[in-house]
Amino acid sequence: MWVWIAVVAIALIVLVTAAVRLLGRLSVLRRAAGRLQRRQEEAMRLQAGAAKLEQTVLGLQQRAEQAQEQVEQIKAGLGK
Repeated sequence: MWVWIAVVAIALIVLVTAAVRLLGRLSVLRRAAGRLQRRQEEAMRLQAGAAKLEQTVLGLQQRAEQAQEQVEQIKAGLGK
């Protein structure tokens, strides 16, 4: 009888030890998941900023092309 009680007690100790280690790892994983989520949100903000910057660059490119056409028209009008 005492042998069975000792076996059950040792099994419970091993089980509790494994559970404590698992809970410790889960908290580390939870923090890592939080960091990954924050980085994903930051990446999405940067992507939105890049899209806005791309639109600005396209607008500036169009304005530069228009200005170049105006310069060519002015040069053509002056006979150069």
